[in-house]
Amino acid sequence: MTTAVVAQPATADTHAHRALALIAQHRLLTSPQLHQLVMPTALPNKIHKVLRPLREDGLIAHTALGGRGYHAHFLTAAGTQAVGDWPELRGRHVAAIASPAAAALRAAHTLTGVRAHLAFLKDARARGDEYQALDWVPEVTHRLPDTGGEDRLVADAVFHYTAAGARRMHYRAFVEIDRTTMSSERLARKLITYARFHGYTPQAPGRRGTVADQDALLAWQRFYPRFPRILFVLTGASRTTLSNRIADLRRMTADHDLVAHFAARVPLGAAILEDLEAQGPTSPVWTPLAGATEPRGWTQL
Repeated sequence: MTTAVVAQPATADTHAHRALALIAQHRLLTSPQLHQLVMPTALPNKIHKVLRPLREDGLIAHTALGGRGYHAHFLTAAGTQAVGDWPELRGRHVAAIASPAAAALRAAHTLTGVRAHLAFLKDARARGDEYQALDWVPEVTHRLPDTGGEDRLVADAVFHYTAAGARRMHYRAFVEIDRTTMSSERLARKLITYARFHGYTPQAPGRRGTVADQDALLAWQRFYPRFPRILFVLTGASRTTLSNRIADLRRMTADHDLVAHFAARVPLGAAILEDLEAQGPTSPVWTPLAGATEPRGWTQL
């Protein structure tokens, strides 16, 4: 008696599906970045065969990045509707970019963040660690009370990473991308906002400091099993300028009591983007923001 073979649908996503999901998650990606994210072992021009039908179907559009000879792709309104109920994007607000001009205006910051993500992704692939293209989530927001005029924490990204080995280690990190477009002091103030989030316990309306509130979850515990480490990635200036900005971050950590208390519990580090790309994030390219200044890998902070 023979057993009939039942055909089953494929379980792997197509390249087109993955490309559309990644554009939705990051909002803007160049063709070379999509090649590295979706099909790094294929020839670079293969990504155009993936993107062309998406563009012809009206799901994506692109903007030309002046003088660089390549395009950055973003979702159209039809594209956002297509991905609206995809499980990998659940909980994410997916929005179309209004026009190529609007896409070009946000390209510098968005694509710099993707460069940092790709540095981690390349390193993870080489090491055999578990870190995938969708494990970097940009623009994550958490509500906060009384933060000196800011009522929320907006991280440039949060990522989740599992180091494979004899002992599996799970990591998560908040990432701040600094292109030296804001003052060094304003950058350093982000540490105060993170420290406030670390200690914030939401209270139910009408209840202030009751015994029951003492056992309430801290705000971050509703989202993370352990508070993510904080990683500052700097670029866009001379090495001297970037080193000075890292020194300012260390000074804020030492001089501000709340941040110093926070730094005793949460790893904090800063690195130059070009070093991440050249050497990899597990190399000793990170300066700890508290304690000894000896450079180390990001998991060793």
